[in-house]
Amino acid sequence: MGPLASAADRLIAAYQRRLSPRKGWSCAHRVAHGGDSCSVAVRGFVARRGVVRSVVPTALQLLACYRAAALLAQSDVSGVCCCGGIPIPFRFPLR
Repeated sequence: MGPLASAADRLIAAYQRRLSPRKGWSCAHRVAHGGDSCSVAVRGFVARRGVVRSVVPTALQLLACYRAAALLAQSDVSGVCCCGGIPIPFRFPLR
């Protein structure tokens, strides 16, 4: 991994450690489809491809996350419970 990719990896790792846990919500793509969050996916792109070759896959990942957020906003899903790595959407009854 080159110096630019290493710097990007450290920045993403810092985001995952310090900011992401405090923001109060999870990646919409991970909630809607399971699998990796966007930060994990982008970190993998950078590690495998380098920064420059990761631009397009990163943009596509963020677009997919945007679409997943729109999908979740239209549904009445209140959260996700992971049972053995399988995300299971649930909703609370209205009172």
